Amino acid sequence: MRSEDSKRTAAEAPLEAIRRRSGDPRRRILFTGATVLTMDPALGVLDDADVLVEGNTVAAVGTVPDAGDAVVVDASGSVITPGFVDTHRHAWQSQLRRIMPDVDDLAGYVVSTLAGYAPAYDPEDMYVGTRLAALSAIDAGITCMLDFSHNSRSREHSDAAVRALTDTGIRGVHASMGPHFGEWDRQWPGDLARLREEHTDDTSRMLTLRVAALATDEVAGPGPAYGPDLARISRDLGIGVSVDAVFGAGSSSAVLDWADRGLLGPHVTLIHATGLTGEAWKAIGSTGTTIALAPTSDAQIGLETAIPAVDEALAAGVRPGLSIDVEVALAGDMFTQMRALHTVQRMRAANAVYGTGREADRIGVHDVLDFATLQGARTNGLDDVTGSLTPGKRADLLVVEAEDLNNMPLNDPVGTVVLGADARNVTTVLIDGEPRKWAGRVLDVDLGELRARVHESRDRVLARAAR
Repeated sequence: MRSEDSKRTAAEAPLEAIRRRSGDPRRRILFTGATVLTMDPALGVLDDADVLVEGNTVAAVGTVPDAGDAVVVDASGSVITPGFVDTHRHAWQSQLRRIMPDVDDLAGYVVSTLAGYAPAYDPEDMYVGTRLAALSAIDAGITCMLDFSHNSRSREHSDAAVRALTDTGIRGVHASMGPHFGEWDRQWPGDLARLREEHTDDTSRMLTLRVAALATDEVAGPGPAYGPDLARISRDLGIGVSVDAVFGAGSSSAVLDWADRGLLGPHVTLIHATGLTGEAWKAIGSTGTTIALAPTSDAQIGLETAIPAVDEALAAGVRPGLSIDVEVALAGDMFTQMRALHTVQRMRAANAVYGTGREADRIGVHDVLDFATLQGARTNGLDDVTGSLTPGKRADLLVVEAEDLNNMPLNDPVGTVVLGADARNVTTVLIDGEPRKWAGRVLDVDLGELRARVHESRDRVLARAAR
């Protein structure tokens, strides 16, 4: 047997013992000998370290001399990180992946997807698209995903999207919004109270709810535009707000209006934030409002300046989260987002000082990994739960193989995760202490059955949209 086969067999062996005690709050899993990127500022990077998971919680990091009856997993040659956190993705669209890879602009996306394909979705299509997105996220190391579900045409559409998140075991954030175009039941936003009551659990925080909104009424009318009415619902239900399509002069004016009305704060996330005025950024920074950047979306679709607003966010005192946005035109993994942002910002920084002799103000790989983990969790309102390997937080973590062909030898662990690794190197994913990917394989998925449902749904949506 080849050494790589032996290694895979050895990695698979502990899984049976772990799953026999699934749900046991005293079950222990001990990962040994890894390089641990805790993303906790007080703990930092730990070499040749252990991570002890007890039940659904990170119990200890560093050296664990006695883990009792823990299932021991040899993680030598690996890097362990917190799970990635996606702060904004329209998951329902995933059976239409890369259907328009060279989308011309935002209007082209809106007309084709939101006006064309979206009205053709029934609840089954919502379920299939959202489930595919969540499973793919897990495969690529995303353990928490905010699904900006802006195709909620009925209660059944919303329920299907929520069920898809919970069925995969991802830590899901369902941000619900009515559709932009076409017929729908007009149940939103009134249905948010029911969704909060029926689907969320404040104890486990495995499924949380947010209000999804738009910055202005330019595209979909006044209903989904953030303002006092949606802010009141957010306050009454005790849930956050995620505001999409925040860019340009109109959004800048809206931000200043929200600030004047006291509608901003850490519970509000503004998505994209490209092309905003300096005054708008001052209001964002002074209120502690969070920002979700979409690096590839901003650049590829060309949203306002087409430049991810990381420099503007940092200058305002905001460390942003990162997001995927739309898979109809973009990649669906966090590795791509980290690399795109790292590259674009450093290009801008160098270009700004070219020929001046001044030193460029560049971000580094640790910054973008922080954005993809701890700051993403903060943006989703879950930084007390996930985003770092801090003892007491929930065990949402990745094991990344650092001695694979594309990563060896391990010289800088943060650089390896950000610039070298991809989904194939994510060998293990735990979410809330439960294995969701192991030995390189997403668990409990019948790929044949999933593939059939995805193709059937895609074909059904395209046929309906063509009528």
